[in-house]
Amino acid sequence: MVGACAPVRHLADMQKALHLHFENYKAFKVDLFDKISKNQGELGQYRKQAHGYFMFPKLEGEIAPRMKFRGKEVLNWSLNNYIGLANHPEVRKADAEAAAKWGLGYPMGARMMSGQTSLHEKLEGELASFVGKEDAYLLNFGYQGMVSIIDSLVNRNDVIVYDSESHACILDGMRLHMGKRFVFAHNDMENLARQLERAVRIAEKQGGGVLVITEGVFGMAGDLGKLQEIVALKERYNFRLLVDDAHGFGTMGATGAGTAEHFGVSDQVDVLFSTFAKSMAGIGAFVAGEEEVIGYLRYNMRSQIFAKSLPMPIVEGSLKRLELLQSQPELRTKLWEIVNALQNGLKAQGFDLGVTESPVTPVYLSGSVGEATNLVMDLRENYNLFCSIVIYPVIPKGQLLLRLIPTASHSLEDVEYTIKAFTDIRKNLNEGKYNADEMVASWK
Repeated sequence: MVGACAPVRHLADMQKALHLHFENYKAFKVDLFDKISKNQGELGQYRKQAHGYFMFPKLEGEIAPRMKFRGKEVLNWSLNNYIGLANHPEVRKADAEAAAKWGLGYPMGARMMSGQTSLHEKLEGELASFVGKEDAYLLNFGYQGMVSIIDSLVNRNDVIVYDSESHACILDGMRLHMGKRFVFAHNDMENLARQLERAVRIAEKQGGGVLVITEGVFGMAGDLGKLQEIVALKERYNFRLLVDDAHGFGTMGATGAGTAEHFGVSDQVDVLFSTFAKSMAGIGAFVAGEEEVIGYLRYNMRSQIFAKSLPMPIVEGSLKRLELLQSQPELRTKLWEIVNALQNGLKAQGFDLGVTESPVTPVYLSGSVGEATNLVMDLRENYNLFCSIVIYPVIPKGQLLLRLIPTASHSLEDVEYTIKAFTDIRKNLNEGKYNADEMVASWK
């Protein structure tokens, strides 16, 4: 009888053990969303306090230097409408007529399958001609376009060398890269040369190539990529150069063709990328280069192969924008008049603008996050002036950056008023007037 009962007791012990294991599993299992309540991210941690004012603010009305923010008019320095095309009457007319003619659906399907049109090809041809390249390819979005360009150009045997201040779209593109990548200190050519030594050695050993990535205009600080010095390194190292010129296209160079034109090295930039979201005041992007390279991207960029074609109103609107960018150089002249007046005026008052060489106008101040909050509220509520502010972790702790984007639509009166307002708020900051807690959240 004892022997007969043993298996029963053994089975009961097993069941008990399994039940205990299941209870422990339930107690310690982690749901995918559990981590969200514990960590909202660097910016997300402020979302309840900042949403709708400091982050995700609503600017309403016609795109212009003066728009509505929370019901009142503000002087706006936060739009990348560099040469003022967003509300240009010819642009508005072209957009409206194209929307009425085509609707927003046409063409349906991806370019490779059923979304190809003569107007898409015409825009690509005109873009290529403008920037001095053999061919160009339209992209639906700048951000995912750059991600997909990098993913398509390199394989695991290739090596990427990139500037430490590269835009997030470049960094995300490299996350898809299965091979080696090396970063060089921002605009540091000696450091770039050292990284190229490593990269070329590894690439040759693996049977791969080297891709260097930088920007024409760095969008936060406004300084220019050292394109002349980078292309000069081609005499010593075998690499190809990809340049993100989102902020340079339309603003830099004798004709507005970009930073490579500004430096006279257009023929040495192997792959040129830019977006329509800045000077073109639209949406979409393009990549330009040799016909064989662009043909390869056309057939291998997954973000485009599997995405719907750009709607016809965007294509026709972009053609008009490109036409005006080339036929009305006075728009770029006006932009630089405003840029020079703003930057020279701020410098004359002792403001630190860093190393900007472009329309991007950063104003550096010192203060805490709390002081930054109150300073911006003072600008918006009492001076009716709207601009972007950048704080840690984007820049070092204790530093504040007010980022101004001058446009051809601004006036010299706007510049004069802004310099006076900035002089006032700097005085308030230095006197400790933004330390008070009561200003925080009073906008609610």
